[in-house]
Amino acid sequence: MSTTYTPPVLTAPLPVPTPLTRPFWDGLAERKVRIQYSPSLGEYIFYPRPLAPRTLADDLEWREISGAGTLYTYTITTRPVAPHFAAAGPMILAVVQWDEGPKFSTELLNVAHEDVQIGMRVKPVFCDYPEAGVTMLRYEPEV
Repeated sequence: MSTTYTPPVLTAPLPVPTPLTRPFWDGLAERKVRIQYSPSLGEYIFYPRPLAPRTLADDLEWREISGAGTLYTYTITTRPVAPHFAAAGPMILAVVQWDEGPKFSTELLNVAHEDVQIGMRVKPVFCDYPEAGVTMLRYEPEV
């Protein structure tokens, strides 16, 4: 007697905005990149937090930034990072340093693997997932 198994169709996990992160996600839905700024530090902050790092000041405010940046580092995944991404094929996982300072983990789109170079200028790509009510931030080379 044999048995069969049909694996479930997996969809990629998506973020769930929290009260703390909601301004970031709402900004992406509006095609804007908003991150926190600490006047007491004089620095932009990312990831969202309730208090400023190093000073623990409660002066964090949300500000819109350009979203443009520079490729800080990357890797090309030839194996899926999780079963949910099996159909995605090789992915370029990257860290982009925004012009305002903080770094952001993302995926590079619309570029051939052999054309990726650390230090290249990149611009935001807003990827909507209406079924989850979330917009993700990806990057592509500036042309």
